[in-house]
This record gives sequence, structure tokens and C-alpha cells, in this order.
Amino acid sequence: MWQTLTRGTALPADEGSTALDCGPHPSDDMDETHVVTVFLRHGADVLLLRRSDEVGSYSGRWGAVAGHAEGDPEAAAREEIREETGLDPEADVAFCRRGDPFPVEDADLGVRWVVHPFLFEVDDHWGRESEPDARWMEGRENEGREIRDREIGGREIEPNRETAAWEWAPPTEILRRETVPDLWRSYDAVRPTVESVATDREHGSAWLSLRALEVLRDEAALAVGRRGEEGTRDDLRELARDLVGTRPTMTVLRNRVDRVMAGAIEGDAEAAESEADKATGIDEEAAVEPGGVESGAAEPGTLESAAEAVIARSLAADEQAAATAAERVDGARVATLSRSGTVLQALERGDPAAVLVAESRPGGEGVGVAEDLADAGLDVTLTSDGALAAQLETWGPDVLLVGADAVLADGHVVNKVGTRGAALAATHEDVPVLVVAATDKVDASGTTPASVDREEDAMGPLYDGDAPLATANPTFDVTPPALVEAVLTEEGRLVPDDISSVAAAHRARAAWRDGG
Repeated sequence: MWQTLTRGTALPADEGSTALDCGPHPSDDMDETHVVTVFLRHGADVLLLRRSDEVGSYSGRWGAVAGHAEGDPEAAAREEIREETGLDPEADVAFCRRGDPFPVEDADLGVRWVVHPFLFEVDDHWGRESEPDARWMEGRENEGREIRDREIGGREIEPNRETAAWEWAPPTEILRRETVPDLWRSYDAVRPTVESVATDREHGSAWLSLRALEVLRDEAALAVGRRGEEGTRDDLRELARDLVGTRPTMTVLRNRVDRVMAGAIEGDAEAAESEADKATGIDEEAAVEPGGVESGAAEPGTLESAAEAVIARSLAADEQAAATAAERVDGARVATLSRSGTVLQALERGDPAAVLVAESRPGGEGVGVAEDLADAGLDVTLTSDGALAAQLETWGPDVLLVGADAVLADGHVVNKVGTRGAALAATHEDVPVLVVAATDKVDASGTTPASVDREEDAMGPLYDGDAPLATANPTFDVTPPALVEAVLTEEGRLVPDDISSVAAAHRARAAWRDGG
């Protein structure tokens, strides 16, 4: 299995970042100061801040939200978010991960920093007043400090005097800039990994697919510095295969990794052919470098660029699919279950009259969804899974809106267990069933309803007693297309012929997995 390249290790110094000796022999005469380094993620970018002349150390260098950690580091992290961005650390961001603290010694300052890394995600699903018109915006300096603010979900980020400029950027930019000491090491402690993607049981498949793309992007960027070393391209190909295999039911993760690999290999092929044309004056397919297209491997730099492109495409596709669904839920009474980021976006855009949410066991993630919706000011009713069918009669929904982990080529929908029962009950009550999903959730692997991996007991056993009985405790179920009025995507409504065409395109992009 793939092992993350830099987890728990020090990175070599380069022109863009500063690596300091954090070895096992700290100087006894140094003052020790605990600090937090807080990464805020929006989409797949993080907030980078360039330190102003107002700060006492590392002026002009790029960093993240940071400050002294006196007492509880997480409480300090939240307070720094408030002070340095103007965001409400309780309402505007969500805690993701906390890394192990590590020491950084600065001999010039005579300080040993003990860094506590954190990752929070900016919550932009609620209160959005307008669509952001750019993926990032940079501040500018004017006589020491003048900041141009950027809106995230209708909320302004308002840096304080410690910041001279700021930007939402891929975290791989840390590797290319002059930063505060060991900034990448802090990010490395909290960034997504193959393991975190494999074990996450809280988030939806679209969200996890973005985390998988981040893993591929980050490792490709690290590999750029080792370009030419034996095995680097093969290592990245194996990483991509490991990511595909982490969640076998998550079609969107597989399709998006395939998009990256196919795009990178095609980019390498075009570059190789271009170089051959320059050298020979003719177009030679044979000029493609061995180990590229034929082996399913790609150059690290091309792979990093392809991952960034697919991340941008994926975010746009999920947004547009949500916009398609929003037209159907505007002012409606909507029933739903489980947690789907695309469904949440559709509810935000559509402004429904009321929402009925099933608790969605195993896992119970529907409870958190109901809380989020209620906190956003919507009229929300939470119900048990067992009561959902009756509620579809008495509560009176206008539509049942669900996400999908996969849409099979024949139109069957794979989603959280309970979806099929809800669709059956909704059909009986003449409530239309809508599935909202990006086209990357169309399965191209030839999976049939009978062969779907339903992930039995994935969230824990249903029964741990001694009685001689069998259990049926799936995480996913399969809903027949006859129960679904429409699959709403970034390309509009999909009919069965459309689904087959999308699946064929996905199959072509998966050819890289046959190489090597």
C-alpha cells in the first residue's frame, strides 16, 4: 500500500520554504513558546496570509492563521480565526483535524516554538448572498497595510493589522513560497491521506472525492522535487490505484481519479509528441516516452496540474447539479435522508418551505443534517427511519430529494440504506423522487444491482450477542430506476440513454488502470 511521502518527516530546505532543525537535541537556553497554526480550507484551497511589518517575527513571509496557544490549543485556534479573519469560529467554520504538536527551533530568535497544527473548513453552504466570482483574491500592500476583502458564502474575511496580503490558494503553494518555519510540516500533519479517505464515515462521496484529489495533487507536488528519481512515476500511479480502491462503492471518487490520470497521461503524450515534432519535423506517436501512456504513469508536474483542473471541474459540477435541483425545491416541502453536500447546496439555493429529515441509521448522519438546516433558519422536522414512510403521508412533502453514491449504467441508484424504502413509500404517496448528483457519479465499471458492495457492518455490528442468528446490516441499498422521476446533474436531467453515454466516456478514461 501507498505510504505518504512526508508524514512525520522533515522536508528539505528549498527556495520557497524554510526548514529548521527540529531534532532530538533542543537547546536548553531557549525560551519555549506554544503556538497554533490553523489552516482554513475552502473547496480545496487554504487561506495563506503574508505577515506584515506589525508582527515581531517573520515579516513578509507567508503563513496560515497563527498565534500563541495559552491553555487549550483548540480554544486558542478558534480565537485566532476570529481575530485574523473576522469569521465566527463557531458558526462559520467546522473543525476537521488536529495534528500532533512538534518543536521548531529558531536560533536567531532564541525560541523553541511548539507548533499545534489545526485544520478547519469554511462552511459556505448557508447565508450565501452571491456566487464568488473568483477562486481566490489577493490583498495588496499600500503604505504598510491595505486589504481587499474576499467574500466566502456572503461573509467577509477581514484580516487584522498582522496581515499585509492574503490569498486562497492550493496548499502546494507552500512548497514554492518563502514561508514561516516548517509551514508545510504543519499542513502535512492535518492534510487528507489515503487512510483518512478510507475511514471517513461522516461525509458524502462528493466531499470525499475532493479529499482524494487533494491527496493526489499534494503527493504529485512533492514528487516534482524528485523528478527523475527511479520509481517516482510508478509510485504516483500506485497511489492513484490505492485511492480508487479505498471506497469501492464510491463511483465519483474512482471517476475523478480517472479524470486526473487520463488528463495527465494525455498531457505527457502531447508534450512528448511536441518535442518529437521539434526534433524531427514529423508527428510520431512512437516518440511518446516509455512509462507514460503505455504504463498508466504520468510526470509529477503534469499530474499536479491535472489534479488541480479536475478539482476545479468537480467543484463547478457539484455546484451546477445543485442549481439544477434547486429549481425543483424552491418553496417546496422537501423530504430527504443521509448527508449529501449536493443536496445541502440545492436546499440552500432553493429556499424550501420546510424540510423533513430521516435520522439515517447506521451512522445517524441525518441528525447532524437536521441541526445544520435548523441552525440556518429553515423549518426542519427530524424523524426516525422507521417513521419516515408514514411521515411521507402525514407530513405532506412535495418531493423526496436524495443524493447518490453511484448511478449505475441502467439507471439504478446506489445510496445510503433507507433510500429504496423511502422511494417506495414516496411513490405510493405520489411524491416524486429526485436524485441529484454530478455525472461523475455514473458508474462505468459494469456493476449490476446484484453485485453492488453494500458494505455490511461498515459502521459497526448490528448485534454482538450470543444467539445463533444472522444479521443484515448494509450501509447502502439500490433503488430501481422505475421509482426515480429524474437524475438531476450539471448537464440537466439524465435519461437512460444519456446515462449510458456518460458511462462509456468514464470507461475510456479508466484505461490507465490497465497499464503497468
